[in-house]
Amino acid sequence: FNASDFLLLEEADAFIAINDESPHLEYAFLGDNGKWPVMIAKDISSNEKTNLINVLKTRKKAIAWKLTDIKGIDPEFCSHKILLEENYSPKVQSQRRVNPKIYDVIKKEVEKLLDVGLIYPISDSPWVSPIHCVPKKGGMTVIKNDENELVLTRLVIGWRVCIDYRKLNEATRKDHFPLPFMDQMLERLAGNAYYCFLDGFSGYFQILIDPNDQEKTMFTCPYGTFSYKRMSFGLCNAPETFQRCMMAIFHDMMEKTMEDTKLTLNWEKSHFMVKEGIVLGHKISKKGIKVDKEKIEVISKLPHPKTVKGIRSFLGHAGFYRRFIKDFSKISRPMTHLLEKNSPFIFSNECIQAFQTLKDKLIEAPILIAPNWDQPFELMCDASDYAVGAILGQRIEKHFRPIHYASKTMNQAEANYTTTEKEMLAVVYVFKKFRSYLIMNKNIVYTDHSALKYLFAKKDAKARLLR
Repeated sequence: FNASDFLLLEEADAFIAINDESPHLEYAFLGDNGKWPVMIAKDISSNEKTNLINVLKTRKKAIAWKLTDIKGIDPEFCSHKILLEENYSPKVQSQRRVNPKIYDVIKKEVEKLLDVGLIYPISDSPWVSPIHCVPKKGGMTVIKNDENELVLTRLVIGWRVCIDYRKLNEATRKDHFPLPFMDQMLERLAGNAYYCFLDGFSGYFQILIDPNDQEKTMFTCPYGTFSYKRMSFGLCNAPETFQRCMMAIFHDMMEKTMEDTKLTLNWEKSHFMVKEGIVLGHKISKKGIKVDKEKIEVISKLPHPKTVKGIRSFLGHAGFYRRFIKDFSKISRPMTHLLEKNSPFIFSNECIQAFQTLKDKLIEAPILIAPNWDQPFELMCDASDYAVGAILGQRIEKHFRPIHYASKTMNQAEANYTTTEKEMLAVVYVFKKFRSYLIMNKNIVYTDHSALKYLFAKKDAKARLLR
């Protein structure tokens, strides 16, 4: 993998997660009597299991089983700084009222963080932020509402204690360290025979906040005022700090480098020598990139939307996988038309058909391959009355395999183009869309409009076509 493949999202299990009930995983133990469990692949040979466990035993210091096991990354290697913009005065916010039923949740969280030394009591600071509790939500599901209608919702599995750092974030100088693009990261990961998924144990809490900036994280709650010693969720530059740290640690790969920097892994979410896994809502394997079937099953059970908000929600969920769906924009056009200003909400039979077609396309979504940068790319372009579409792919053993589907609806001016102009628009669109793939590579373009090939020799064509 490249260094930029190590990305932290604010939810660690959103980055890498494999279903604990997955049949290709099993427990192994690095100690006697069921001590120090780890998750490994079930379908590797006995000799491979023995060798893998022996390697993990020699690197136990890089794995954590509880919060007290994390030592924190060496601050000389990486720390989080909170640098403020000029002309911003400190903000002291008062405590917010909290439902008495939530007191116990806050108390347990504060005691837990105090016990492991992640926060400390502080009496005064020019910056004070309030505490806030939000529902901790699990996976998506479909339930019936009061009107006996099926609706998409998230299960609430508990409460999460957060700090409202919005005032502090407004005054913080922004860190512009780049985060990797999701599609490029998936393509780099796909196509390998084996994977080791490594999940940092409470990743943010492993990075020390610069001692000069710790007082800026002060928060107030019913049990006093405290500041963080380690990086907290909600700080605006936290993802960039973690990404910079991961790239510095893994630029020359793993093993001893994790022990040297004291980065520790979550034993339960780290899986070794598996052949597939879920990354950012996609399943990657040697075959390529697939949709996450669990997410698709939830979407497939949805009834058609009855409000504009419902349409936005459905298109948001389905659009997450639009690279798998040919002519997504063309298919969804009847529904997106209802989102336009002053458009009456009438969910017609055409909309119902579009809704069902998108669900069917998601269920039957193809496996997308990772690009081979030593082979030419092939692009197939097409245009309809109000949309253009394209497929980027490559040949594997003489068979065309898709890498990425793309489409877009035309604006009002483009919809008035002639047929030849629309077909050329499709070609221009695909080259803009897939520019990062096509530069410095041989490319072959296919179109069903043969008149386009004469444009290169026709000097008196319309200026719009020549452009």
